[in-house]
Amino acid sequence: MCKHSEANPVLVEARRGDWVENRHRAAFIVRDGDGRMIARVGDTARPVFPRSAVKSMQALAIFVSGAARKFDLSSEELALACASHQGEALHVEGVTRFLDHIGLSAGDLECGTHPPTSPAAREALRQRHEQPDARSNNCSGKHSGMLATSLALGIDPHGYVCREHPTQKLVREMIELVTGETLSLDRVGTDGCSIPTWAAPLDGFALGFARMATGTGLPPEIAAAAQRIFDAATEHPFLVGGSDNLDTLAMEAFEGRLMLKGGAEGVYCGAIRDRGLGFALKIDDGNAAASRALVAAILLEFADPTDAERALLDRYATQRTKNVRGLEVGALSARRDLVAAARI
Repeated sequence: MCKHSEANPVLVEARRGDWVENRHRAAFIVRDGDGRMIARVGDTARPVFPRSAVKSMQALAIFVSGAARKFDLSSEELALACASHQGEALHVEGVTRFLDHIGLSAGDLECGTHPPTSPAAREALRQRHEQPDARSNNCSGKHSGMLATSLALGIDPHGYVCREHPTQKLVREMIELVTGETLSLDRVGTDGCSIPTWAAPLDGFALGFARMATGTGLPPEIAAAAQRIFDAATEHPFLVGGSDNLDTLAMEAFEGRLMLKGGAEGVYCGAIRDRGLGFALKIDDGNAAASRALVAAILLEFADPTDAERALLDRYATQRTKNVRGLEVGALSARRDLVAAARI
């Protein structure tokens, strides 16, 4: 166990030639639905902001509010509610249909506007001489779900991103329910898309994903909602991420066995559904590539991958570095020996 005063171990290294150029400290934990620790490294009790990695937990509010039933939401709409999509055509079209379905429009989204994160989608907009709107925001699907939640609660959706809005209170309650953690006002911030983000230990997030995967310790209606959310995301993985996106590629490869979601600043959470395990990690310096390397190493060790799944994960666990001439000059690699040694 790591005390708060101790530094987390180096779990990812970037080498140039035969020399280590950068070291990325991190912590991770794997738990089952009963709360047993399967593996642990670093200070997993230190509260961290999960950012977008817990969108599936936030989506539980869609069911508790009655929005899923009121609007008869499709699996595609539920997948978008869990998404950090890349603003590709299928994503924007899906969000447009979602908003039309609940009787609202892009102008009701309070997530803000940014260009698509997909380079191809940005270029397509440029070629059409168009500007992005809020539907291109990678959180627009989640926000569509929150608008649906507000309508189902019978309240004005305006200001639904605010901490004291009933929709955000319900979202907070859902995260507390599945993680078993109290979300404290002294550990709250504002996420990039303007909703509250609540810091809690990795321990709780891993437990929450294990509970959502198994239903263990959850009220029956919450367990059923969690299964529907995970089913939707794993049935429509492209909507959750997009082209060349690890979340999408891994969920496609695992064919329903894996729920995977990254978040900003080096966070990853998910569930190995067929093994009833939840996991959570945080790269201390927030490096996104390092988080992908580490989650790939965790899945290689604990998800019992097939040969095809292993081939995909190997590419991310060790990411080859090339220079502008295409010469291989190094690699970013997870310390797979330390991941394997973390078993309890």
